[in-house]
Amino acid sequence: MIDGINNTVLDRINGNGGNPKLSQSQSDELRESFLTMLVTQLENQDPMDPMKNEEMTSQLAQINTVSGIEQLNDTLNGITQQMDAGKMLQASGLIGNAVLVPGNSVKVNIDDEGASHATPFGIELAKPAERVDISVTSKTGEVVYTEKVENVSAGVQSFSWDGLNNNGEPLVAGDYRVSLKAFDAEGEEMSAESLNYALVQGVTPAKDDGDVRLDLGAIYGQVGIDQVKQIL
Repeated sequence: MIDGINNTVLDRINGNGGNPKLSQSQSDELRESFLTMLVTQLENQDPMDPMKNEEMTSQLAQINTVSGIEQLNDTLNGITQQMDAGKMLQASGLIGNAVLVPGNSVKVNIDDEGASHATPFGIELAKPAERVDISVTSKTGEVVYTEKVENVSAGVQSFSWDGLNNNGEPLVAGDYRVSLKAFDAEGEEMSAESLNYALVQGVTPAKDDGDVRLDLGAIYGQVGIDQVKQIL
């Protein structure tokens, strides 16, 4: 009686148990050898004690399982490659676009006419806030601008600022920090995440974790595409 292909053989083919995966030629050879032995067994079996149908079916099922697993692995690898390519294509469409990502930076610029402009910033809330307190500070920690915004909806909300202090005077061009605090109707502070503006400059292909990375420049570095909260 020829024994069916046991789990050890299956493990060898699929690279389990620390054994290397068989090459396609080795796998084909294994299947051909199995079928040859099965045919030989059928030709030389004892007529008084022939192989039972369930025994032959079991052995055929095992070799078909091997083939099916290999084909499934190839299919899954193909799907994974397609998904990675799709992520890369999706991410490349963001190059040159402004996005909001987790952070608390805001930049003030002065144009040729002396007018000040500031990059947008935002907040992400799990539920609506009765009030959001905005505070902008300089690198030295000096508070240069404050504002209170009421009835802010849940989700991602963006804010614009003209780069002026509370007296309406333009601030010096440079980097500032924004602090956002959200409060509910009872005046209790809520959980909130501050978001800052960044420009997508490039895309890095997915690595082992399958996560495509967006290059936001030297200041913000690289972030996963899942960190993009809003496209501006």
